Amino acid sequence: MINTNKLVSQFKTMVEFDSETYHEREIADYLTLQLKELGFEVEEDDAGIQLKERITGYGNQSPTGNLYGRLKGNTEGSPVLLSAHMDTVRPGIGKRAIEDEHGVITSEGETILGADDLSGVAAILEAVRVIKEENLSHPDIEILFPVAEENYGKGSQIFDYSKVSSNLAYVFDLSGEIGLAATAAPTLISFEIRIQGRNAHAGFCPQLGINAIEIGAHAISQLKQGWVDEVTTVNIGKISGGKQTNIVPDDCIILGEIRSLKDERALEQLEKLREIFSKTAALYEGSIEFIYEKQIEAYEIGDEEEVVKRFRKVCGQLGLTPVTQVTLGGSDNNHFVKNGIRGIVVACGMNEVHTTKEYTTVDQLEKTASLALGLITVEYDQ
Repeated sequence: MINTNKLVSQFKTMVEFDSETYHEREIADYLTLQLKELGFEVEEDDAGIQLKERITGYGNQSPTGNLYGRLKGNTEGSPVLLSAHMDTVRPGIGKRAIEDEHGVITSEGETILGADDLSGVAAILEAVRVIKEENLSHPDIEILFPVAEENYGKGSQIFDYSKVSSNLAYVFDLSGEIGLAATAAPTLISFEIRIQGRNAHAGFCPQLGINAIEIGAHAISQLKQGWVDEVTTVNIGKISGGKQTNIVPDDCIILGEIRSLKDERALEQLEKLREIFSKTAALYEGSIEFIYEKQIEAYEIGDEEEVVKRFRKVCGQLGLTPVTQVTLGGSDNNHFVKNGIRGIVVACGMNEVHTTKEYTTVDQLEKTASLALGLITVEYDQ
């Protein structure tokens, strides 16, 4: 029942909107109209206003909030939430989709395509269109199109989940074969360590200085990076400091992250990091400022839960092979689960994401739309 031509055409149309993170105004306005035409009650929250200070460039473009829509069901059943984010990574200005003779869709090569996450958005819209045109039975359908997912889900982090009735969600935001789903994802903590030393002339009196870069280097040498256990990674990603070569540097800034499928292990690594840098700085008679933010929190959805069983049933009906996995990447679903919604992240036809080689295919888009359709129409036995 999926209209492939309409599906692909809408995907290509949405690709041409410039929707880099914090600049989702055009795509949000388009999606608002689309959802209303499909019969949804739609509202945009004030996330864009709350995040306004992060917006740079794009002239006077107004802040954009999360889009939430609700379509009243025509049959009994638990409501289902479908989600895909509106923003893209850079370079995402001037995108244009090109389809080859094999049904492979790419950008022209100078930008990302935006299949992350417009493939998910297009599939959801097409699934609802089929329901409306074919007058199919369905429970209440809720849709959430968040902003700023690419920045640790900043939009969905501040969404008011009291609006949502659904207890389960399907987030279309994963690479891989259609039928793949992520049922566990990590805590991710970003950190910034500001080391303060004392400057001095590097030639005349270096002994009077306290080298902040040396403090940082000494501390880092004591760290285990990469996999620190079977579910946890630590990474120092950026170091900057000093003013010029003839001055003992009195400042050094170190940026990094910690990821773990176990929240408590991420916090343990954070405390270990703080202790190492604090003790090392004290040894040199320097000081540190330790800043961190827990961007997302780990979750795990069991295979026996309804959200997974429903997914497996629909995959079986469509001839797809259902596969579940853990991922060390985050998504809006981290915030959904934290707020009591049992969600999983499903593959939706995005490949080589965050690169100018990103692509999707007509076949993947069609399968994703069929999956979305099945998830909101399947009769599920408890």
